[in-house]
Amino acid sequence: MLSMPATVAHALARVQERIDDTCHAVGRDRATVRLLLATKTRSADVVREALRSAPAGALLIGENRVQELVEKAPALADLQVTAHLIGPLQSNKINHALRALALHGHACVETIDSLELAAKLSARVGAGSPLVPLDVMIQVNVSGEESKAGVAPDRAVDLAHEVADLPGLALQGFMTIASPTLDERVARAEFELLRSVRDRVTGSGAAATALAQELSMGMSRDLEWAVAEGATIVRVGSAVFGARPS
Repeated sequence: MLSMPATVAHALARVQERIDDTCHAVGRDRATVRLLLATKTRSADVVREALRSAPAGALLIGENRVQELVEKAPALADLQVTAHLIGPLQSNKINHALRALALHGHACVETIDSLELAAKLSARVGAGSPLVPLDVMIQVNVSGEESKAGVAPDRAVDLAHEVADLPGLALQGFMTIASPTLDERVARAEFELLRSVRDRVTGSGAAATALAQELSMGMSRDLEWAVAEGATIVRVGSAVFGARPS
């Protein structure tokens, strides 16, 4: 595992350079792409040191598991870093997730894949909470793999409009995980598909979906391809922290 803090700081700088270089190559404004640190299995101390190596507010953090979110949120709350839930959310863990996310003040649930889940979140976002409205994204399964969560692309547009109309929620955009492929054409086609879903939703003329511009896509292995296809958030873990501990 990478040592702290110098090695992680160096790795983080290298990831930022990869984003910089890709934005320059494709003619994108670097300010339109944010880096989210995927912190699955990383301790709060490791995450804190990584955050200290970048300007305040420059990074997002993302947790895959509600249990880890609950455990780490109190130790990181003073940093006021925006926290995203990037893993599955079960109905019986909604209250736990909301309490932990509220400690961060700014948060987003990226993994909405059904109207049922969105409706339960809407019903439980409490009045007076710093999370009102709660930012959410629609997770889309662009690869069609049965093992992946997410709504099918042909259902995503309708779901986006349904979610955007729920009280207490603010639809911010869309999230996906591409195929684990080294074929650039395959990965970019999947990222392009998510972008096309986003564009259909934001171009529909509905006020509730007009601001749903975010595209959370691309990870350590494929972030360049994702940025080239319009990613606004890339989720990176191993390229910053090293391989996950077994």
